[in-house]
Amino acid sequence: MFQLQTEIEGKRAYFGTVRDIFHSYGCSFCSNFDYEQGKFDALLWRDRGESIYLRVPIHVLDGALDHPSALIEFGKPFVIKHVVNFGLDHDENSFLTATTGLDQFQTPLDNDDYIHDKSRWAKAGEETIQQVYRSINGLLVS
Repeated sequence: MFQLQTEIEGKRAYFGTVRDIFHSYGCSFCSNFDYEQGKFDALLWRDRGESIYLRVPIHVLDGALDHPSALIEFGKPFVIKHVVNFGLDHDENSFLTATTGLDQFQTPLDNDDYIHDKSRWAKAGEETIQQVYRSINGLLVS
């Protein structure tokens, strides 16, 4: 994992206003959130079980993250690499895993693996953030 230096950090906006804009640039709102913080993720690269993501953390300043009017502040974006475990887990989800070949609840082998060619992924992440930032700039709250 490594952090990016971008203009979006510390900026504030309403969640419902920026969620669709992030989505239009390939950033999905992660379902793994609580009502006070969450993150937008963009898949930058995937090959077999390895994936590199751009991640933009958000923190709620007013309201709750399940409501479009929640006032959020963007944290420091970063790039992270996950390595997925395609093996079988022998637990209550084993039947699903055996039939589909993928267990969505299985822990990654490494959720912060070493990233080769960091400059490439830094550039890709910074470009994505720059595009999103240009689109939301007029919607930011002082």
